[in-house]
Amino acid sequence: MRIGIAGTGTMARVLGTRWALAGHDVLVGGRDTGRAAALAERIGARAGTLEDAARHGRDAVLLAVPYAAATGVVAALGGAVRGRTLIDCTNPVAPGFVLATGGGPSAAERIAAAAPGASVVKAFNLCHESVWGLTPPVFGGRPLAVPLCGDDEAALDTVRGLVRDLGCEPVNGGGLDRAGLLEATAAFLIGLWVGEGVDAQAIAPPLEYAGVDAP
Repeated sequence: MRIGIAGTGTMARVLGTRWALAGHDVLVGGRDTGRAAALAERIGARAGTLEDAARHGRDAVLLAVPYAAATGVVAALGGAVRGRTLIDCTNPVAPGFVLATGGGPSAAERIAAAAPGASVVKAFNLCHESVWGLTPPVFGGRPLAVPLCGDDEAALDTVRGLVRDLGCEPVNGGGLDRAGLLEATAAFLIGLWVGEGVDAQAIAPPLEYAGVDAP
């Protein structure tokens, strides 16, 4: 696949590294092209501007910038992201482990509104960047499950493939209107992990004890 990465931070580095190793054609773009070039050299990718990343990402564009900058970045890219699968891994978590979006639209929905014509998929937002660098992220023999929220089946299928390239399993999280639930889950879990030092996996029983029938 041709993958563009908009951003030069840790999520860009860890996901870009894994996808480049999987054989994808990755281009890292940033406002600071020198920083983008340094990261691209480190992970075995190409480098350019944010617009270069959007135009290169014929199959997918990873939006790997802080949430506060996300809508501004995609709005500035304009038509460069039209028709693209746009992966939103941002976390709108404010101090106190609450949502920066308040009671309004989710981060993913705001990004979609700022990028008309793009197919936004919410993914990769529940784990610290170090988890994505594990080869693979398997815990107790069970691969990490990655929830996806989106409305375009072709875009979701693309992201499912990229999830599997990490050694993880994609999970259907519903449409983009459910992305706010995924973002709230991240805020809650981060609060447990960081604020309370709690193993968040301990709060949910295995499926056979969850009071629902397994598929």
